[in-house]
Amino acid sequence: MNVEELSDLMWFKSSYSSGDGGECIEVATTPTTIHVRDSKQNPATAPTLALPPAAWQAFLGLVQF
Repeated sequence: MNVEELSDLMWFKSSYSSGDGGECIEVATTPTTIHVRDSKQNPATAPTLALPPAAWQAFLGLVQF
């Protein structure tokens, strides 16, 4: 996706991210891709990790909440 398309996505900040400038991860989903970015950077230029839904599900299965 290009920068414009990424900016059009609906991004959600992690509930574990604090408002104090701590770990700030944002996630946006499409039917075929899960996008992840570090929101401490400028969102318009921040690198984005794009994962297929199966890889995202596998990751979530390994994360301990």
